[in-house]
Amino acid sequence: MNHATSCKMPDILNTSDGKERRVGVEIELSGLGYQQLVTLAAELLEGEATPESRYVSKLATPLGNFIIELDSDPIKDLDLADDRLPQSLRELGGQAMEVIDAAAERIVPLEIISPPVPFSRLSQIETLISRLRGAGAQGSRETIYFAFGLQLNPELPDLKPTTLIRYYQAFAVLYDWLKARHQLDISRKFTPYIEPWSSRYTDLLVTDDYAPDQREMMVDYLESNPTRNRALDLLPLFAYLDKPLLDQYVKDPRIKSRPTLHYRLPDCDIDNPEWQFSTVWNDWIVVEQLANHAEDLAELRGLFRDSRKISLRNLTRSWQETSANWLQSKGYV
Repeated sequence: MNHATSCKMPDILNTSDGKERRVGVEIELSGLGYQQLVTLAAELLEGEATPESRYVSKLATPLGNFIIELDSDPIKDLDLADDRLPQSLRELGGQAMEVIDAAAERIVPLEIISPPVPFSRLSQIETLISRLRGAGAQGSRETIYFAFGLQLNPELPDLKPTTLIRYYQAFAVLYDWLKARHQLDISRKFTPYIEPWSSRYTDLLVTDDYAPDQREMMVDYLESNPTRNRALDLLPLFAYLDKPLLDQYVKDPRIKSRPTLHYRLPDCDIDNPEWQFSTVWNDWIVVEQLANHAEDLAELRGLFRDSRKISLRNLTRSWQETSANWLQSKGYV
């Protein structure tokens, strides 16, 4: 595979103010020690690592600042001097920490969090993942309790409600197709992190006359989906748009305000040589393209609404199959 050219680009490459669009990438993995990952990532990204706290490092690179961390707050924050810990554990000191570290690195994912990366430079993320695979990184398939994800935080062309609704609609009608494409590992399938939006909300969203203002858009979503645990999580975007309104429905310190979508559906199958970052990214590009082709989006929404009616056809053909055939017939895949 040619990593320099494998990531497809959407039709809309710039934001409304003329700047190149960017995307944040979050990669969960195992199979490498924490310090081993920090050292390797610094080498691959031509960066310099600085410890921020225990199990958290900032990596300054030409692409911006990456964060590498062990994805568990209790372990990152553990202090053996804490009086709340058993005396026997505190007395073990460094020996206890070595045991805790060894156990944590086996069962808790390590995470690489990128800065916003320009679309045109995503080949560097592809190369990074390929090199980590070669170094022994492991993903979701390795163990039943691994449920590692590869998450995307794509910047939107603009934040007008009409633009946002098109993206939501495109994702809603493509959810089944995306889930089948990602061939989610069983450990991810049984986690709550990648649930679809509620049927009630989706039915409202795909109607032809749905045209809410910003507040209505947020309320409609939050009344049916007041949680981070959605395959496309809108709460970071809502925190950016109107945090006081979001706080009326959800208060969670893990929600980070940003003008992006938060795509959580894909798993991280990094140790599979057939799996590539570009395959995940290119499937997202289908959402991008559909959202920005109004006639096609309207047609697929209509087919989606028909698929939810009781009929003989719908009893013998799944929406995933119907949408896949439609995308192929239209040249999206």
